[in-house]
Amino acid sequence: MSDAPPETSDAELMQRVADEDRDALAEVYRRFGPLVHTIAVRSVGSHHDAEDVTQQVFVALWRARHSLDPAAGSLAGWLATVTRRRCADHHAQRSRRERDERALSVPSEVATGAQPEDATERVVLARELDALGEPRRTIIRMAVVEDRRQQDIAEALDLPLGTVKSHIRRGLLDLRTRLEEVKA
Repeated sequence: MSDAPPETSDAELMQRVADEDRDALAEVYRRFGPLVHTIAVRSVGSHHDAEDVTQQVFVALWRARHSLDPAAGSLAGWLATVTRRRCADHHAQRSRRERDERALSVPSEVATGAQPEDATERVVLARELDALGEPRRTIIRMAVVEDRRQQDIAEALDLPLGTVKSHIRRGLLDLRTRLEEVKA
């Protein structure tokens, strides 16, 4: 016979976290931290970045504790969904950072005599992309900048293919309208 107490159910843990029990949060981390970290590593490709994503997921859990409803779904499902969203945010942030670095570096065309307005236009385009909002901004970047297939984008962001297609179409139309307004 074991003297170990029976393991707390996920629903009980969710309720305890909702009731602001920090020990319950620690138990959720002990039980589900490896799952969250594994999903993050597979998505972002780096253990360091996955650790950041994992931390963000558990901070999000604590911040959303009052809205947790054990009857609405499993704790593992909630954590996996938030992890995928945080990974998408990480990819979007990385794309913005890389885009800004490219836009601010001196392109070879400028060095060889092309007009400096080209660099200005790239910065304006980057800013207008940012104004599209999520998830449209990330989807457009993945489709246009990274030249990824729509099916790949849908799988990477865990979105239906039709949703990705709609975001691309509407995003490009919005972007065209925004750029026409800037030129006017």
